[in-house]
Amino acid sequence: MSDIPQVEAVLAYVEARENEVCEQAGRLRDQIAELTAHLREFDTESENLQITRKTLLNIPAPAPVDDPPHAEVPEHPAYQQILTALADAGGPMRARDICEALDLPILPKNTEGIRSKLKRLVTRGILTEPEPGLFAQPRP
Repeated sequence: MSDIPQVEAVLAYVEARENEVCEQAGRLRDQIAELTAHLREFDTESENLQITRKTLLNIPAPAPVDDPPHAEVPEHPAYQQILTALADAGGPMRARDICEALDLPILPKNTEGIRSKLKRLVTRGILTEPEPGLFAQPRP
């Protein structure tokens, strides 16, 4: 080193500035590496989205679906009477209520027969059973 104090001060300044610049350059290199990694991620995602768009555009349109066939009410007139009683009531009914609406005696054989028919209509999708033993016409 030099024995001249001014030269030593300048050299110390140069060394300090050199260290500072090296640190800043290192931080910038780290930022560049981080940005490069982010850029790779965005490029990959963009490529995946382009492939997805291309795939979706190449999917053929589905064939039109016909309306599902309507469930047919059994031919026995009792079913039509039950449906009429439910329609007239305007709300859910129990088997006992339907027996009363059809002027049937409230006997176990009648209520069980009506309940059986109601369950059959539920199975066919003509009626719903919102809660056990309560039957209603489906809402449109």
